[in-house]
Amino acid sequence: MARGTSALDTMPVSPLARQTRGLLAILAGATLVFLYLPIAFLILFSFEEADTPGFPITGLTLHWYEKMLSDSGIHTALFNSIQVAVIVAILATIIGTMAAFPLVRGGIRFPGAARILFTLPIMIPGVLLGLGLLVFITLLKIKLGLYTVIAGHLVFTTPFVVLIVAARLQGFDRRLEWAAADLGADNRKTLRYVVLPLIAPAIVAGALLSVTLSIDEFVVTFFTIGPQLTLPLFIITQIKFGVTPEVNALATVILVGTLSVFGLGTLLLSGGRRFGRRGTE
Repeated sequence: MARGTSALDTMPVSPLARQTRGLLAILAGATLVFLYLPIAFLILFSFEEADTPGFPITGLTLHWYEKMLSDSGIHTALFNSIQVAVIVAILATIIGTMAAFPLVRGGIRFPGAARILFTLPIMIPGVLLGLGLLVFITLLKIKLGLYTVIAGHLVFTTPFVVLIVAARLQGFDRRLEWAAADLGADNRKTLRYVVLPLIAPAIVAGALLSVTLSIDEFVVTFFTIGPQLTLPLFIITQIKFGVTPEVNALATVILVGTLSVFGLGTLLLSGGRRFGRRGTE
């Protein structure tokens, strides 16, 4: 074998390799179109001038966005969803991060069984989870409201945070903590200046995922909410009377807001990593 030539370069290539790669590329493109074309139609129809969206498009207008912004019902539902999502993200991130440490480093006798118990709410169907929460809340004689929705959302969002942070902790180089201890750092300083900065991407990812799951959740919210409305419930009630461009406009705003949150999180994480590198130089 010539110097500088790898074994892969000398392996025989199938005569159908180029056709296979072409078919795989077409399949990947078709999959992307299948995933994102409905979202593109949703955004396009939010500017539809007619009351009933469809082809051919009669004209483009911002009327439905103006109507959405002036709808007090949407404002109330949006505020409720944001309020619930923010509180759920904060609590789920704190609880999930704290639970990940003993799960990874606590020396639990059966870690696999403990991991299954933590992730069990994810595997339970939403209808059963919502019904169980409703029965439990009824037994406790607690009045349904946004606080019961927050409790219900914590049940299925916290396991996601546990899994993400635990995966980060498992790949964590413990020698960095030993080095900090050798330099005189106590446990509190090691946690603050070494452990938390290194697992910060996982913590932020868990918080962002909690926000998305909370805003999107319908089934558990339906069983645990009182007379209030969140965005998913509001959209469902509007769809009962027919899909209008106002609903498409609302969905487009939610999409833009979600992408903005993830973009902001990405910028914060990349900025934090650059700051960390400068601090170590």
